[in-house]
Amino acid sequence: MDRPIERRGRLTPKRIVLGLGLLAGLLGAMMLYSSLKRWLRSEISIDFSKVRVGSTSRGDLVRAVSVQGRTVAAFHPTLFSPSPGIVHIGTRAGEVVAKGQPLGHVISPELENRLKQERSLLHSLAAELERQRIQAKQARLANQQNIGLLTMQLEAARRAKVRAEKSKTLGILTAVEYEKSQDDVKILSLRLEGACKNAGLESESLAFEVTERRSQLTRQKLVIEDLERQVEALTIRSPVAGLVSRVHIEDREAVGRNASLFTVVDLSDFEVEIAVAENYADEIAPGVEALLSFGGLEYRGKVRSISPEVEGSLVKGIVTFAEKAPAGLKQNQRISTRLILETRADVLKVPRGPFLESGGGHRVYVVENQMAVLRSIEVGAQSISEVEIVSGLDLGEQIIVSDTGRFKGAKRVFLRQ
Repeated sequence: MDRPIERRGRLTPKRIVLGLGLLAGLLGAMMLYSSLKRWLRSEISIDFSKVRVGSTSRGDLVRAVSVQGRTVAAFHPTLFSPSPGIVHIGTRAGEVVAKGQPLGHVISPELENRLKQERSLLHSLAAELERQRIQAKQARLANQQNIGLLTMQLEAARRAKVRAEKSKTLGILTAVEYEKSQDDVKILSLRLEGACKNAGLESESLAFEVTERRSQLTRQKLVIEDLERQVEALTIRSPVAGLVSRVHIEDREAVGRNASLFTVVDLSDFEVEIAVAENYADEIAPGVEALLSFGGLEYRGKVRSISPEVEGSLVKGIVTFAEKAPAGLKQNQRISTRLILETRADVLKVPRGPFLESGGGHRVYVVENQMAVLRSIEVGAQSISEVEIVSGLDLGEQIIVSDTGRFKGAKRVFLRQ
C-alpha cells in the first residue's frame, strides 16, 4: 500500500517538543555548571535555610543595657520615738494617711512632769522679776528723797553762811561761828555729791538685777518652749500624704528613745531601684540617661546614684523619672529599664548575633552569589541588638549573623538553596 512520506525541514509538533526539551536541558546544564563550579570552589556546603542573614545599614547606634528594677517611694521616712514611754497606736499598716495626721502617741509621764515643773519655775521667776522692779522703784524713790533733803539742807547752810558774813561785818559774830557756817556748807556739798553718785551706782545695780531676772525669765521661756515642742512631738504625725507601710511595735508597748515606730511612704513620687551587672558598673555614673517602660509606654529618666559596693556580682543604683512619675505605680512594682550608655550617630551597623563570638569579633562570612566568603572586619561599639562596623564591610552587604562555628573556619562555604 502507498503511504505518505514526510517532507524534510518541516517543523512538526514532535520536532518543536524535542527542540524545547533540548533548550531546557541546555539551560539547566548551564545553571548546574554555575552551581557546580561554586560548589567545587567551596570547602564545605551548608543548607541556606539553616543560617540567618543580616544586611549592613547606616544610622544611629544606641548602646544600652537592659536591667530589671522595682519602684520605691522617693521619700519613705521611718518615724522614731522622741522619748521613752508607752506607745498608743492609732493606725494600721496599709492605711492611707494625710500629711500631719496622728499615727500614734507616746505617753511619757517623766517629760510631762518636767514640763509642769518648768512652768512653775517660770511663774516664780516672773514674780521675782516683778519684785525686783518694785525694789528698784523704792530705791530710786529713797535716793531722790535723800538727794532732795540734802539739797534743801545745803541751800539753808548757804543762806546761813551769807547771814554769818553780814554779822561778821557788823562785828556781832565771832570768828568761830563764821568758820562753822563755812564748814557746814562744805560738808553738805560733799554729802550731796556722794548721795548723787551713790544713787547713780545703785540705779545701775538695780537695773542690772532687773536685766538679769529678765534674762532668766527669757531662758526659762525657751526651756518651756522646747519642752512643749517635745511634748507635742509625743504625738507622732505623718510627715507626708501617703501610706503606712509598716508598724514596728505593738499597741501599749514600752519603748525607749529613738525606737522605730512607723514607716510611711510617699506615693506621689517614685524612684526605680535597679541592679546592674558589675561588668557594666564602670560605665554607669550619676546622670546617665535611662528609658523606663510602664504600661506600654516609655518614660525618660536618669541615674541619680550608683552604689560603690558590689553585692552578689550586682551593683545597685537609683533611677529617677525626668518628669512626674506616671500614675498607677505601686510600691515594689517591677519595671523594665534601659540605661543609655552611648549614642553614636550615622555609623555602619549590622544586627547583633552569635557570629561575634564565633568569629572572635574579627571575622565574618559575607554572602555573595550563594557563597559565604570569610572576611576580616573591625567592630566598634555594641548595643543589645546592633554592632558597629568600623571597617571590612560596605553598605548593603549581607552577612551571616547566626552561629558560624559549624563552618569550621572555611574560607568559602556553599549555601545550598
